[in-house]
Amino acid sequence: MTSGFRSRRGVITATLAAEEAQLVRGLIGELVELVRSETPISAPPPEDTLAALVGHLGSTEPPEDEVLARLFPSAYADDEEAAGEFRRFTEYGLRDGKVKSAETVLESLGDPEYSDQVTVSLNAEEAQCWLRTLTDLRLALGTRLGVEEDDEDRWASLPEEDRRRQVYGVYVWLGWLQESLVSALW
Repeated sequence: MTSGFRSRRGVITATLAAEEAQLVRGLIGELVELVRSETPISAPPPEDTLAALVGHLGSTEPPEDEVLARLFPSAYADDEEAAGEFRRFTEYGLRDGKVKSAETVLESLGDPEYSDQVTVSLNAEEAQCWLRTLTDLRLALGTRLGVEEDDEDRWASLPEEDRRRQVYGVYVWLGWLQESLVSALW
């Protein structure tokens, strides 16, 4: 099992067990697939000068999937029209940014190999990509599981063989990994 991220001479490193690295790869693959789904992109109408400058527009409707709705919340909770316009101009770029961060994490993990461990070495930019992606993974898992603040006892009371408890364990581990990265950065 990993000992978390550490910083030495400006380089952030962590050594993950092969199974942990494979778990992160798999979760990222699912996240990227989800983020790339539901991305209708339309050409801007010629009379919409701002849209023509942006070059691509997303939907004005919030995502139907609960995880996507959590990853891309409405900017204006009390104004659906303003939220839709904001979403139309920004969501494509936000989705693209999440995918690029996830791809950076995958690249830093290297190719899956048959070794006992994977060591990652990150510069500051790569570390930020890891932070964003770990946040997205935790939001996705937490949303799917229905994790709420201060509900650790609920998860601990589930039988060990309950899949939800196992996934919650992954959620907690990702949080610990993220916390170690934050500590290594500051």
